[in-house]
Amino acid sequence: MKRCGWVGEEPIYVAYHDEEWGVPLHDDCRLFEFLVLESAQAGLSWITVLRKRESYRKAFADFDPQAVARFNARSVERLLRDPGIVRNRQKVEAAVGNARAFLAVQEEFGSFDRYVWRFVGGKPIQNRWRELAQVPAATSESQALSKDLIARGFKFVGPTICYAHMQATGMVNDHLVGCFRHAPVRRLGGAPSSSGSRRKRRVSSSR
Repeated sequence: MKRCGWVGEEPIYVAYHDEEWGVPLHDDCRLFEFLVLESAQAGLSWITVLRKRESYRKAFADFDPQAVARFNARSVERLLRDPGIVRNRQKVEAAVGNARAFLAVQEEFGSFDRYVWRFVGGKPIQNRWRELAQVPAATSESQALSKDLIARGFKFVGPTICYAHMQATGMVNDHLVGCFRHAPVRRLGGAPSSSGSRRKRRVSSSR
């Protein structure tokens, strides 16, 4: 079974590639999750962040942006003592600030989903790369998204991070044509759902 060349052999890496990467997302909590994780990745490998994903879910209220937006200075200090996440003060503070900016976008557009998918015209960009070297680190679309997010107060959202976010959430299909996931993901393209994209996740009582 042929996969994209960036996939390692670790089970969580393989599962992420096979089940999530490139699948169009229209759920605001999931979109917020990838914003937090992609921002945490800056300067690190993606597998490092994937290994910490469950810890991030516990630390960041199951990626409920409303809950994270209420985090305060004491919450930040608590997070900086958590060995399960990337303990970088700027990244932790950015996650909290981004949650607040995220809510502002929801208020303006009705959902973050509706806002962010405008940058690709409401449907996934379908690429047909044959080699890993052909896949860009950033595009005009990710540059436009980055510029707009920064203007809205988001942090750690440069063009490269934004493109990684677009790849992860299915705004662009960058599976190589030889990858077994290219065709199935291509068939998943479609417009955002008219309902449910802003729903709030129930946070476990254990958190």
